[in-house]
Amino acid sequence: MSLPPLNERAQQLLKALIERYISEGVPVGSRTLSQATPFSLSPATIRNVMADLEMMGLIHAPHTSAGRVPTIQGYRLFINQLLTMRNLDEAQVDFLSGELRQASSSRQQLIETASQLLSHLTRYAGLVTLPRREHARLTQIEFVPLSGRRVLAILVMDDGEVQNRVLPVSRDYSSSELRKYSALLSEQLAGQEAARVREALLAEMDKVRSDLNTLMLEAIQLTEQALDAATPEPDLVISGQSNLVGLEDMGNLARMKRLFEAFETKRDILHLLDQSERAEGVQIFIGGESGYDPFEGCSLITAPYREQGRVVGYLGVIGPTRMPYDRVIPLVDITARLLGAAMSPGLETEG
Repeated sequence: MSLPPLNERAQQLLKALIERYISEGVPVGSRTLSQATPFSLSPATIRNVMADLEMMGLIHAPHTSAGRVPTIQGYRLFINQLLTMRNLDEAQVDFLSGELRQASSSRQQLIETASQLLSHLTRYAGLVTLPRREHARLTQIEFVPLSGRRVLAILVMDDGEVQNRVLPVSRDYSSSELRKYSALLSEQLAGQEAARVREALLAEMDKVRSDLNTLMLEAIQLTEQALDAATPEPDLVISGQSNLVGLEDMGNLARMKRLFEAFETKRDILHLLDQSERAEGVQIFIGGESGYDPFEGCSLITAPYREQGRVVGYLGVIGPTRMPYDRVIPLVDITARLLGAAMSPGLETEG
C-alpha cells in the first residue's frame, strides 16, 4: 500500500493524535492536539490539518463528536515512519532471560513459558509455534513387536525427541527380524534430516527392489509406514486469550466469537504466521491487513526465533489495534532472541 507523503507539521499532528488515542482510548480533538505538539498552532489551523489527514484516509470520526481516531492506514504510516521505540529496561530483559533459562530443560516447557511471558507482560494473548521438525536429524530407528499384528516404531532424533508410532502390519514379526530391520535402517538413515528421510527411503527402495533384497525392502516399508503415521503440522501454544475479553477496542461479541474460534482451530493463525517466512525480523499485521476476518480490529506482532542459527518457529502477540506498539514490538523481538538462545545453549544472542 502506498502511503501519502506528509509535511512535518502533519506528521507531528498525526503522531500526537495516535499516541494520545493509544494512551487514553478516546477520540482526540483539535484543542487537545494544540497542547500536545511543539508547534504554536491555533485550533482552527489544527482542524484544517486534521481535515487533510481525514481526506487522506489516515484518521476518521467514529461518531458525530469533534474528535478523530486513526484508521488502519494511519496506524501503518505511524508504525513505518513516526514510531519511536521504547527500549526494554535491563530488569525486564533479566526477568525474561531468567524465566526462559529455568524452563530450558524441556522444549515444550520453553515454548509454553515464552507464550505465558508474552501474555503476562503485554496483557494480551501470547502465541508461539512449536519448533519445526524438518532440520532434526534421525539418530536411531527401533521396531518392537506388539500383540495383534502390530509393531511399535521408535524414531530417535538428535535433539533428544523420541517419536513413537503403533503400526498395524499384515503378518507377525519376530523380535529378531525387527532387530535386523532396526540395525539396517539405523545404519542407512542415521544422520539424515527428518525431512530428507523419505527421499532416502525411496532411493534405497528402488535399489533393493532390483537386488530382490526382501529383508531391506520390508524394513523400508515399515519405516515408510511409520512416517505415514504422520508428524502433526506445526502446532501453536496460545496463552492469555482471556486478556482480550472486555477490551473495548476488540469489537462486539460476534467478532470476539470469531476470534476465539480462530484461537481454537489455530489454522488461520498458522497461515498468517507462514506469511512471516517471506520477511526477516518483526512483522506487524494491523486489522484487515491480515486478510483474515477474525483478526479485523486486532493487531498481530510476530518475530522468528532461531535454533542453532536456523529459523524454527515464530512467536508473537495478538491484541487490539490500539496497543502500545513502542513497547510491544521490542518485547516481541527480544523474547524471540532469548527463546532462540535458550534453545541453542552456548550461542550468544545478537545485540
